[in-house]
Amino acid sequence: MPFLSEEELQSLHFLELGNNVKISSLATIYHPQSMRLSDNSRIDDFCVISGSVSLGKNTHIAAQCLLNAGSYKIVMEDFSGLAYGCKVMTVSDDYSGKFLTNPTIDANLRNSIGGDVILERHAIVGANSVILPSVVLGEGVAVGAMSLVNSSLDAWGVYIGIPARRIKDRVQDMLALPEE
Repeated sequence: MPFLSEEELQSLHFLELGNNVKISSLATIYHPQSMRLSDNSRIDDFCVISGSVSLGKNTHIAAQCLLNAGSYKIVMEDFSGLAYGCKVMTVSDDYSGKFLTNPTIDANLRNSIGGDVILERHAIVGANSVILPSVVLGEGVAVGAMSLVNSSLDAWGVYIGIPARRIKDRVQDMLALPEE
């Protein structure tokens, strides 16, 4: 996978750009001037990243992920990650039938629901999972593949399903390892 060169990264004018940041040349980045990318963060092939996105140290976004911050923000704290095909959205239309939906409709006729999404330290999300607006994944949360996260999840739990539910505690042995 070819990554953007340091010169190409600098030319995007990120709000903040750490050391050893890797972004695939096949990723699509919208509004980089509102993004903060910390040391050792990585974005793989065919990702679409848009809006106020903040990646902590040693974060990873695997291929084919979508992060759409809209008018809110997405924060991935240190050591957090998204596996292949994850979708993270801070805004959704109201699908109750009381309003029209989709971005081609005048905003006065739609009801957008939104809020920040935060993945705390060591939170990981399995392949093809979806995270909806106003969700916080607590420290050390592990979300299983193909899960739907529609509410905040408590720290150090393993969650799976649609909607995601806690099935067990996650061990915290990693906290004893050095953070180099």
